[in-house]
Amino acid sequence: MTKEKKQYDEGVIIARLQDPALQADAFSEIVKKHSEQIYWHIRRMVLTHDDANDILQNTFIKAWNGINNFRGESQISTWLYRIAINETLTFLNHKQPQQISLDTVEGSIAEQLESDIYFNGEHADALLHEAISTLPEKQRIIFDLKYFQEKKYEEISEILGTSIGALKASYHIAVKKIENYLNNKD
Repeated sequence: MTKEKKQYDEGVIIARLQDPALQADAFSEIVKKHSEQIYWHIRRMVLTHDDANDILQNTFIKAWNGINNFRGESQISTWLYRIAINETLTFLNHKQPQQISLDTVEGSIAEQLESDIYFNGEHADALLHEAISTLPEKQRIIFDLKYFQEKKYEEISEILGTSIGALKASYHIAVKKIENYLNNKD
């Protein structure tokens, strides 16, 4: 007899979240389903595994603590990304000094990436991550959600509370900045 793999059905999960007896199991399924994608979104913002892991844990703690406030009006992933982005921005605002030079940032990022056991070390990846790190936070978030997470503008709009037109403009500007950065590195 083969074990049937449990399918993730968001409607069923949301219904189970409403039942106190099933809530913990439903939340466990949410964590299993969304942890990896959210981890990598956070990771591209903070660069180090330990920081990303801490922020991911904080994201799920906040989600668990606010689970009774989730009414299912948006997708679970949208809700989790919103929490993760807020946690990441809070972390970055507390960690980064107010005034630092671009050369210092680039050198620091290169050192972090090279010493990170989770980074594959390819030169192109390192340059791309350096370029992304030079973007303002909001452009970095939009670029990550669109390029790496392959989210549709409609979902990004719901996550960030920004118009689709503004998102498209920000993404276009971010792509141009990354292209310019990479062209100037040759």
